[in-house]
Amino acid sequence: MTADAIWQFADDRGQVSSAPRWPTRVVAYIQAGATLWDHGLLPLGVFGSFHDGDAPDRAKSGRLPLGEVTSFGAGASFDPDRLVSAGADLVVAVSYGGGQVYGIEPDAAKRLEERVPVVVLDVGQDRSLDEIRGRFAALAASLGGAEPPVALDAARERLRTAATGDARVLALSPADADRVHLARPGSWPDLRALGGLGVHLVEPPVGGGANWATVSWPEAASLAPHVVLADSRANAASVDATRLGAARVIPWNPELPASSAAHARFFGRVAKALADL
Repeated sequence: MTADAIWQFADDRGQVSSAPRWPTRVVAYIQAGATLWDHGLLPLGVFGSFHDGDAPDRAKSGRLPLGEVTSFGAGASFDPDRLVSAGADLVVAVSYGGGQVYGIEPDAAKRLEERVPVVVLDVGQDRSLDEIRGRFAALAASLGGAEPPVALDAARERLRTAATGDARVLALSPADADRVHLARPGSWPDLRALGGLGVHLVEPPVGGGANWATVSWPEAASLAPHVVLADSRANAASVDATRLGAARVIPWNPELPASSAAHARFFGRVAKALADL
């Protein structure tokens, strides 16, 4: 920390960002921006990933008032120079491990960090949902934010009670009319949290990627899920997941805002789906 810095924060890469005044013009990856809003902080703007279009993904943005923030693009359309010109004094990004900034080309991320402090928080599979939420809460607190009291423990208990049966829950992301990506529960912090509360998550077949197994829809149906968590992000194909024969299909955002409020809502939706069976 330099002598004239009054704000600093150590991110999940072990790097310390500092500034001579508290940042107030924050630009964040959309998941991070939604999280900051849940802590009472309105970012200047947001940016998306290479999966996103030019407009912010409504599924990823939680309760963030998108009409009050600037969109700085996504993937190849993200322009670091535009962000700097807008007067951003902090960038909040996420990583899925290894410290690499998600959603920005490495060269662009390097160029950006030479001009604006960048905080990177890890949301990957090596982190628990509680750890991720705690790190965002710490960052928000350093920026003057504070999340209102949320009955997260009560939401956990409702889910634990609803999960006492033998209902099978399958998380997925539609690929197209013929194929579907099935989530590996151990690779997603939010799904691991469900499992820790007693939810019976269906394991997809072995083989394929670390996070997903891609199968045909008939293969997915053979797993006989009672409840389907269907990827609600804009990059997921729009396919009727009821073709799996599940009694309940509820939206699932794999890039859930890392706040107590968002997590309580997620647990509540799953609890209701299980209780309604």
